[in-house]
Amino acid sequence: MNDISELMEADFESNFANPLEKTNNSALSTVSKLARAIKAKEQEVQSLDDQLKLAKKELLKLTDEELPASMAEVGLASFTLDDGSEVNIKPTYGASILVKNREAAYEWLRDNGYDDIIKNTVSCSFGRGEDDKASAFKAFASKEGYLAEQATGIHSSTLRAFVKERVENGDEFPMDLFGAYVAQRAVIKRGKA
Repeated sequence: MNDISELMEADFESNFANPLEKTNNSALSTVSKLARAIKAKEQEVQSLDDQLKLAKKELLKLTDEELPASMAEVGLASFTLDDGSEVNIKPTYGASILVKNREAAYEWLRDNGYDDIIKNTVSCSFGRGEDDKASAFKAFASKEGYLAEQATGIHSSTLRAFVKERVENGDEFPMDLFGAYVAQRAVIKRGKA
């Protein structure tokens, strides 16, 4: 009877035992080491991401605040370093429409003939197996009875270009409505080595 018991146990082991129970200690040790290595690498990547964010913030302070202010203090708009690199102060433009100002900003754009920068997207979602309905909707949306979603927006680089063009042309527009600003940035063009 022992032979039958042993055969049944062996059959159970080969068919139903947990894979981890089947592996030897060396394999489990390798798996454990790899998992720890992944955790350590994730922490290292997070730390490097944090350091990069801080370094970018510090660089922006130097290029957009400290160097332009120092150069303005001594009356310089540009100069050349001893390695041939050229340092120039150039205007930089930015804008970000606050959600509370979005409707008024879009209305101003439409009223003043600049509505071409507003992206207007209408979309509708269909589920699995509804390809035919999606095709039909594309041509006959209102007849099919589906509610479409509509979203309007302005890409950030388009808005920045709009602000730059208005400022450089001397056009009047409500800068605070668009969260628009003009700043100075130190730009360094590397010298030929």
